[in-house]
Amino acid sequence: MLIEIDFNSNEAIYVQLQNQIIMGIATDAIREGDTLPSVRQLADTVGINMHTVNKAYSILRQEGFMDRRRGAVVAIDADKAQAMLKLREKLAILLAKGCCKNISREDVHALVDEIFDEYRR
Repeated sequence: MLIEIDFNSNEAIYVQLQNQIIMGIATDAIREGDTLPSVRQLADTVGINMHTVNKAYSILRQEGFMDRRRGAVVAIDADKAQAMLKLREKLAILLAKGCCKNISREDVHALVDEIFDEYRR
């Protein structure tokens, strides 16, 4: 698993880390049942604080991407209804921003299709 952190980004490091892990799962680079590096190991490899990795892992567990009982093991919580509600909330804001910038429905659909094609599902 290759993690690249942009230390100049305005996005928090723990958010970058969790997003890259989620992208890895979506693209099948990381599979359900795979064991992620330990907090210490990943912190040392990437060059970040252990607490930062721990925070990212904690959020991934809360969101159903890691098994709560088995440590740093990828698990996919199949609660589709809950996932759809969270996606709708985040998407509503992104679409509102797009509307403010005159991005059309067709532009959004094309972009969603393009991005979705990158994922395994």
